Amino acid sequence: MISKKIGIVDCIISKSEEIEELKVKIGDKIEKAINYPKINGSVNINDEVLLNTSAVELSLGTGGFHFVIANLNNLESKMSDGGHIMKLRYTPLQVKTFAVEEQESVYHEKIKNFKSLDNLPVVVGTLHSMLVPFIASYKRKHKNKKIAYIMTDGAALAIYLSKNVKILKDKELLDATITIGNAFGGDYECINIYTALITAKEVIGADVVFVCMGPGIVGSGTKYGFSGIEQGHILDAVKKLKGKAIAVPRISFADKRDRHFGLSHHSITILKEIVNNKVIVPINIQDIDKKKYVISQIKEHNIDKLHDVVFIEKDTTKEDLSFFGLKVKSMGRSYEEDEEFFKSASGAAYYILEG
Repeated sequence: MISKKIGIVDCIISKSEEIEELKVKIGDKIEKAINYPKINGSVNINDEVLLNTSAVELSLGTGGFHFVIANLNNLESKMSDGGHIMKLRYTPLQVKTFAVEEQESVYHEKIKNFKSLDNLPVVVGTLHSMLVPFIASYKRKHKNKKIAYIMTDGAALAIYLSKNVKILKDKELLDATITIGNAFGGDYECINIYTALITAKEVIGADVVFVCMGPGIVGSGTKYGFSGIEQGHILDAVKKLKGKAIAVPRISFADKRDRHFGLSHHSITILKEIVNNKVIVPINIQDIDKKKYVISQIKEHNIDKLHDVVFIEKDTTKEDLSFFGLKVKSMGRSYEEDEEFFKSASGAAYYILEG
């Protein structure tokens, strides 16, 4: 199930407390690898490292990198202080975290005494690349409002892998991060989506929350076999806690796969069959023909009868991204190549701002 090889660290491309990008020599080949220092400790040039090479060998989306399992020249790594909630449980790589909910946590009573989200806007996406355009469009109008990002365990588990999060934090556009389930490395660790939403409101004091998985997504070409299906139960959780649930629809006119053309079958399945509550679905398309196509999909599947579909008239996504010097890419496509995809996330921001 895991392909493993020994490599020698040849070069350290970049280095921080959270992630190290390396070049490693495996036999006579030089290949890229990722190390998480908080798990393995830092590495040095010429260190011998044990690598998980599975993704590269399968040519997956994360297949450009191997991942360091252990530094064979330094097997010691410092455990985080406090906490007893394990993530990646019962695997050789289980990590100890200090969860907000723990009885020893200074936030424990706030979690226990929670009553309601009080209509707090919670935007739920399906792909990590939706995060940047949403934040750019929201923060351009409300620089001083707080945004909390909840990263689920639907894709990458270590938040350190996200360059988007690092850039947004460096630019002071993202105020706080929460990792849930088996995802780890956020400013706050939570056990599940419910306590994460409570943390966003009661601990962080967020004005808006964005929820989606980290980099990567699992799909199978089947109706229910994709990790983005989590959007449904997350939207239901928001409604259960009395928040304002806003779904980012996955829309693209650049994807060559029929099932993802226009309104993706992922969004149709979630909105038609998975989510159990009425939610807000902003549609941010200005091109008349493309808009008509998506409207026909919405009507065909009765999505307008199940949910509050809202059409956004004015869009400035490209200008919002440029204002903060942000670049976006999803499935290898830039804004210019797949603008409706990125505008869909900004549409949720415009809905909140106009409300």
